[in-house]
Amino acid sequence: MNAQHNTRANHAIALVTGGSRGLGRNMALNLAKKGIDVIITYQQSEKAAADVLEEIRNAGGKASALQLDVSKPQDYAAFFNTHLKPELERTFNTSTFDFLINNAGTGYFSPFPVESPQEPVDELINIHFKAGYFFTQLALPYLNDGGGIVHVSSGLTRIIYPGYAAYASLKAALETLTKYQAKELAGRKIRVNIVAPGAIETDFNGGRVRDNKEMNERIAAMTALGRVGLPSDIGPVVAFLCTDESYWINAQRIEVSGGQHL
Repeated sequence: MNAQHNTRANHAIALVTGGSRGLGRNMALNLAKKGIDVIITYQQSEKAAADVLEEIRNAGGKASALQLDVSKPQDYAAFFNTHLKPELERTFNTSTFDFLINNAGTGYFSPFPVESPQEPVDELINIHFKAGYFFTQLALPYLNDGGGIVHVSSGLTRIIYPGYAAYASLKAALETLTKYQAKELAGRKIRVNIVAPGAIETDFNGGRVRDNKEMNERIAAMTALGRVGLPSDIGPVVAFLCTDESYWINAQRIEVSGGQHL
């Protein structure tokens, strides 16, 4: 990795949005295990973010947390200029970082034929597409050449479950954006990939997969490896994509679903 703009070139830094819980938490912990310093963002729970930082620091890593609501694109610029920039200098003695993981997200279930309000869909557009586009765009001046971007999609872009039309369609748009970004950032040797988890046991979308026994068993039965996914199935894959060993992986949609719905 060419971290020519980073004064701490021996210590890569990853920025993980939504890193205080669920998949993002596991991503942050696995990045730290690989010796990568971590900045996580959280929307509301400062306590959950502090717990992640404590775990990383207790293991000898360096980490910090910043508040961010990705549903508000109007706040993206202030996040970088007012919050991230001084945090990089204060905690990491640098002005740049190496990997951006656009993980923060939310679910929305509404059958398409049923009339639903526009507001939740507009929020999904901000969170799942505008963040991937505009947040990434604003991150580029801080992102080192030779670094990487990892977006998070969903198995629902391939597996059709009625009720997820808006959510899955925006994730599909993000998958296309991934390819364009990989092409257009190639001159800076910045790799861009997207990970698509299958059904995972988290509190995502109200814990539908984790807490609904019938749904959990039904998904497990149609998954080749015989169970529903866990956050620990996803975090290591994202961390791997932030290593030199994965350098030749670029512009790829990587589904991590245990062979769901083959």
